[in-house]
Amino acid sequence: MTLRVPVSFEFYPPKTDEQRLQLDRTAARLKSHKPEYVSCTFGAGGSTLSYTPETVQRLREEHGLDAAPHVSCMGGTQEELRSLLKLYRALGCRRIVALRGDLPSGMARMGDFRYASELVEFIRTEHDGFFHIEVGCYPEMHPQAEDAFADMKHFKAKADAGADGAITQYFYNADAYFRFVDDARKLGIDIPIVPGIMPISNFAQLRRFSEACGAEIPRWIGKRMLAYGDDADSIRAFAAEFVANLCDRLIEGGAPSLHFYTLNLSKPTLNVLDLMR
Repeated sequence: MTLRVPVSFEFYPPKTDEQRLQLDRTAARLKSHKPEYVSCTFGAGGSTLSYTPETVQRLREEHGLDAAPHVSCMGGTQEELRSLLKLYRALGCRRIVALRGDLPSGMARMGDFRYASELVEFIRTEHDGFFHIEVGCYPEMHPQAEDAFADMKHFKAKADAGADGAITQYFYNADAYFRFVDDARKLGIDIPIVPGIMPISNFAQLRRFSEACGAEIPRWIGKRMLAYGDDADSIRAFAAEFVANLCDRLIEGGAPSLHFYTLNLSKPTLNVLDLMR
């Protein structure tokens, strides 16, 4: 099936042999959809930062995928980030996902940069024109933002610093995305804003993620999930259909591409892609 817009997939770096095999299986299955690129996180709280370059290299060399590492400004010095960028450049990476991130586990200091906009500016200064820089944005507002207007100003600062594109936090309300894009355009933010898509696999896990990141799960979805009880097949079918319909509406409304948060699983994402028009 040929998709109407480009897609990209996010993976997290595995730490065990079993997790590496899982990632290999997932990458092999998803690359049949010819992703524009795949991204690799630095892990929750920075705990897997040291595994990211290894995973990026594996995705590039073993799977032939254009792998883009997430780079966080939390806990890192300018010199450490300078070395990391040189490493990714040597690995052949042309795309970076620049995020503020969380303070890595066990680290007490913030690092030399406080905001993602400062990190974007640093990457531009060090490697201007080499890296395509993606940043994050929040259609339903960052959970630590003072208010929606302040959050949008932070997004504009990242765009003004030199970001080439943005990937949203996942959401399940298309209207929130469309309103966010409209508000961004009114402020003069003209970079592509790509919806982040979270396929629904484990609903209890999704609830925990959503509480932490501020993503709203519509009440009726939770009620429907509860109504299915232990009927796993019905839950999977409903979840895939709902997210596929969301994707179709986003594309029809002008979304430039879709970025799937895979959690290193292939089936939930494939189920959605197979149902899209």
